[in-house]
Amino acid sequence: MIRRRTALSVSAVALLAAAPALTACGSAAHPGAAAVVGKDRITVTQLQSQVSDVRDAQRSSPQGQQLMANSARLGQDTLIRLIQYRIVERAGKDNGIEVTRRELQEQRTAVERANGGTAAVRSRFLTLGIAPDQIDQALTMDLTRAKLDAKFGTARTNEILMKTSDAMRVDVNPRYGVWDAKRGTAQPLQEPWLRTTPTAPEPGSGA
Repeated sequence: MIRRRTALSVSAVALLAAAPALTACGSAAHPGAAAVVGKDRITVTQLQSQVSDVRDAQRSSPQGQQLMANSARLGQDTLIRLIQYRIVERAGKDNGIEVTRRELQEQRTAVERANGGTAAVRSRFLTLGIAPDQIDQALTMDLTRAKLDAKFGTARTNEILMKTSDAMRVDVNPRYGVWDAKRGTAQPLQEPWLRTTPTAPEPGSGA
């Protein structure tokens, strides 16, 4: 499903496409929580803080108005990503996968070289709803997924992620939707939350 490469699309798109998803599992209400993933609560305050970081960065961008218009569902998309991060992280730990600081720095450097430098990378992550100070976390999760793919193959990794999601008993506040570990994409109650994200061109493709 996901190939490892240095193009920007890997970090965000891989997680959004590969990790388990919202649609029909938990339903219990948790006061103050946007979601509960295992024993970890993602509070509404934490979610709002992440969304605010993105909005602040978007407002500072020359394309701010367009970015904000294209991310009307930023709260839901951000929550999905935060849940996916926790699932990928747990799957990595359970299977002996570790991402070192050096590997993270090398990946960041490679992504910046392949996508036009630091400013360009920040801009392109921002279009995916990821603020500059959230990029390292996105890249860490991408590297974890890539290592899982390398160790087990994509199909087996998908199974591992689904089983990890089941084991963690993800429970989402009904305000944001419900969780389904089988589909691998995010859904609200009525319509998809996530729009299709254009894939970044392969380095050297000339696109």
